[in-house]
Formats: sequence, structure tokens, C-alpha cells
Amino acid sequence: MSDIAIVGAGPAGIFTAYSLIEAGIDDIVIFERGDDIDKRLAANKHRNILSGWGGAGAWSDGKLTLSTEVGGFLSDFVSHAELEDLIKKTDDIYVKFGAPTELFGGSTPETQKLKREAKRHRMMFVEMSVRHMGTDNCPAVLSNMREYIGKHAEVRCESEIENIVVENGKVTGVIASNGEKTDARYVVAAPGRSGARWMDSQTRRLKIGALPSPVDIGVRVEVPAVVTAKLTEAAYESKLIYYTPTFDDKTRTFCMNPYGEVVAERTDDNLITVNGHSYVSRRTENTNFAILVSNTFTEPFDDPLRYGNYISRLANLLGKGVIVQRLGDLLAGRRSTRDRIARSTVRPTLDATPGDLSFVLPYRHLVDIVEMLEALDRIAPGVNSPSTLLYGVEVKFYSHRLKLTTVLETEIENLFMAGDGAGITRGLVQASASGIIAAEEIARRINSA
Repeated sequence: MSDIAIVGAGPAGIFTAYSLIEAGIDDIVIFERGDDIDKRLAANKHRNILSGWGGAGAWSDGKLTLSTEVGGFLSDFVSHAELEDLIKKTDDIYVKFGAPTELFGGSTPETQKLKREAKRHRMMFVEMSVRHMGTDNCPAVLSNMREYIGKHAEVRCESEIENIVVENGKVTGVIASNGEKTDARYVVAAPGRSGARWMDSQTRRLKIGALPSPVDIGVRVEVPAVVTAKLTEAAYESKLIYYTPTFDDKTRTFCMNPYGEVVAERTDDNLITVNGHSYVSRRTENTNFAILVSNTFTEPFDDPLRYGNYISRLANLLGKGVIVQRLGDLLAGRRSTRDRIARSTVRPTLDATPGDLSFVLPYRHLVDIVEMLEALDRIAPGVNSPSTLLYGVEVKFYSHRLKLTTVLETEIENLFMAGDGAGITRGLVQASASGIIAAEEIARRINSA
């Protein structure tokens, strides 16, 4: 019997545990289906990139976007002022455990100029401060968190939870895949993006209400770093939102990595998708970023996870992994070859399979991506070059957005949901902050009992 069971040791689960410990509560058990941080560091990181202590964030670019406008929907649960305080608290904790003190972006004459210029071309530039931990520094920060939390809570890695147990409308614990039950007064489900399918199955089984969630599908763009220097030197992480002329779809830049590398990542469903990293200790000549198209399905089809899975599998079928194509080849209606890639002015940082993304991405998505590149070229000339490399596919798997109270409790008493797996966050900062919200409410109930 434990006071609290936490499912998932990604940012939401870690910050739930940390906040409870700081409130004087240590009867906590954390379940994580992936490896502990030391095993993740020793293993091939591309083999277990999404699961394990730290979740997908362990091998991410480690950007902490300190803005209430990006990274999730917590503003629907707390006031703007409360969310600002949560983001500040979250950031302070990351710094406490080793994140660098330097900040990028914010409101400066350069970012104000970008904001005005973006508006002239029908784009929205999201102004924000960014703290960049770097792919090489994230594991150290997470190791420090693991060491601290391990002194106060029980951590069970390589322990997959099969089901959440509910009796008479109240949560009573969890059952592991080996059949072992752990009784708990409170359960916080925070499985992250890699646990989206598990979360979906649990909420359907427990009849927890949910709202349709968008699916984000697109490509990873790679250009010479000098092309985007205007953006990255002013803001580091430039988030631009564009509603495309043809389909009026929300299309956005995501995860911009100055002087970074394009990487492949394997999901737990054995899919290979594409992502990007940026390191503190080394640089390449390129910058990469995603262009993602958001679409929401309602009826008769409302399974964005399955749709994203299908697109990913199609890319893997045709390219035996990640496909790379020059923009000029895509527009000319021909596949890229190794010879054509070699003639590009952009030297690829990922050894992907040259191919044709028009066989993978729907026409609507391709049009949206091309129109976004054309718009971007107006403020960063050279982005829309024939030599620009497009890697596919990049897919962000999210659960349906769950119906939760303002303290992230479900309709089931004492069952809380947090992080990307609950469909309410989209990044490190808000995922971490959601763990704080759940923990503070649980601590209030325990300490007032």
C-alpha cells in the first residue's frame, strides 16, 4: 500500500514526485516501463529514445520554452498569472538540477522586428524566452533528478503497468503487466507521448471523457545555418504559425535546432520517425526544424493515433526508415537519389533513404508544407531553395485531450492525469508544470486529512 502511485517517469511524473517530496510526502512509488537513466546512458540511445527515466525528454534538444502561449493547454485549467508562476517554478527546478543559467530570446528589439515582419506575411511569431539545455546536457540534469528522487521515493523501472484499478468510482491502485497489484490512495497517470496508446485504452476502459485531439504530421527541414541565422540569433527557437492559403490549415514550425543534427527515433511500436537535436558541445553547418500540419478528426473517424501510425508505417515501408528528399525534386515530381542529394548545397546530417515524399504524405499536407516554406522564405531567404532537404515523416502522437478538473483530476476520485499522455501538454515545461499541479492538490488533501 502506498499513498501515491505515479505511472511514467517522464517530465510530468518526475515533477509530480519532486513536488510531493518537497511537500513532505515520500510514500511514493514510480512505475516506468523503460530503462533507468544509467541503463539508457549505457545503451544505444536510438533504441530506447522515448521510454525510460526522463521519457522522450532525455534525448531531446532540451529546450525549455518559457511562455504561456506554447507547449500545451494548461491555460484552460489555471489563470494566466498562475501559469506564469508555474512556468517560473518549473524553470527554477530545472536550473537547480543543472540546467544552464543563460536565456535566449525574450522581448528584444530583434524579436519585435521579427514579430512585425511575420505579420506582414500572414504569420504569427510567438515571442518567448528559451533555456537550452542541449541534447548532451539533458541526461546529466535528469540523472541529478533521479538521484534526489530515489532517496525519497521508490522507483521501479522496467515495470509496465497493465491497468489502473477503480472500485466504486474511486481509484484503488494499479496492476503491473506481471499481475502484481499495488494499492494506492492516489494515482497520477503520466505516461508521456510514448504512452498515448496505453492512455487511450485506459480512458476508454474507464469511460473517462475526452475531446478530439489534433494529429501533427509533417517533415523535418534542413538548411544551411546561415539561412536561418536571422531567426535563431534573435530568438533561438522561432515558433511561427501560418494558416495556409489553399486549405486554411494551421501549419507551424516546431523544435528549431541551430547548428544541429537530424536524428531518427524508433517508437515503441517499432516505427522510425524523424526528429532534431542541437548540442552545446558541438556544432554542424546546418539548422533543422519541423514543419507540422495540425488536423483534427471528429466523425466518423476519431483516431488520430492510428492515422499518424499509418502515415509513419507507409514511410517506413517505402524508405525502410526515414526518407530524405530535396525540395527541388519534390516540386519537380521526381524522387531524390544519392547523386542528387550529393549535388545539394546542404550536406545531410542524417543518413536517410533518398526517395519521394509525395508517395507518403497526403496531397493536402504537401501543399500546406510547400506554402509554409514559401511564406518562411520571405523572412528567411533561402529556406525555399531547391537544395533544402526534407526528411519524413515527423509525427507527434498525442492522446485525446481528457476532460479534467482544474487540478487535473478525472471523473474518478483521486485519479489524476498529467503531461503529454493526457493530451493537455506539448512540451517539457508544461508537462513538468502539470505534474506540479497534480502534486500540489494531492499534498493538500493528504496534509489536511
